[in-house]
Amino acid sequence: MVYVVVLLVSLSGICALLGLKLLVKQRSVRRFVRSIRQRLQSAEDRGAVFVEETKVIKPPKNPRASAIELQQVRSLLRTAEKAWKQQNYDEVERLLIQALTIQPHAHDVHAQLGKLYLISGRESKAEAMYRELLQHRNDVSFHANLGLAYYRQGKYIDACKSYQEALNLDPKSAERCAALGRACIAAQRFEEAAPLLEKASLSLSRDTELLHLLAECYLQLNQKDKAEEAYRRINRLEPYDEEVKAKILSMHEQGEPLVAH
Repeated sequence: MVYVVVLLVSLSGICALLGLKLLVKQRSVRRFVRSIRQRLQSAEDRGAVFVEETKVIKPPKNPRASAIELQQVRSLLRTAEKAWKQQNYDEVERLLIQALTIQPHAHDVHAQLGKLYLISGRESKAEAMYRELLQHRNDVSFHANLGLAYYRQGKYIDACKSYQEALNLDPKSAERCAALGRACIAAQRFEEAAPLLEKASLSLSRDTELLHLLAECYLQLNQKDKAEEAYRRINRLEPYDEEVKAKILSMHEQGEPLVAH
């Protein structure tokens, strides 16, 4: 019986201690809240105004301001065109970049800058420019110029892909067909290059450089009869080219027949 009484007394003491602790904690919280309220009231008494946070919405550009910007860009482009004719490429670049600071999303200005980089031998910058442009506009000239930027950097596989995209958008163009054929030869894709160059040579029949590539491509494929025909086409256009005559004679001496097409 004594033990039971002792146990009950101990439990009562523990409960009393816990209750006292909770009471102290609640008083501390109330004191903290009261201090915050007092500070807020004090700020309001001093004239402070509390506003809710709102999302900042950028106001639409004034049409008059847009017209002024457009006029400025056009003026810069006219000046750049004059500098371009004088081959003052540093000045052209400065003017085009200045135009882009006014209208950063002017794709035509970006295209002019990319063309400038190609002309001035800065192919890596041209590559970056045309890759960015193609994210906004699927333009055949952008693909072709990107292909040229790749080609000049020795990135022949990438050049083939870009030239193929250009040809897909402009399938009747002999020039684009020839460009893809050249890239395929550079990438050692001779089987793909041959029909492309053959097709292009039908339209560009007087392009002897293209015919030389076609002949070399057939030689790489060990199709000497077709290579000889390509050289004969060159010979008809340039009958005084002794090197071509020598190649035709060499093929005859090897006993290779001429196949008519």
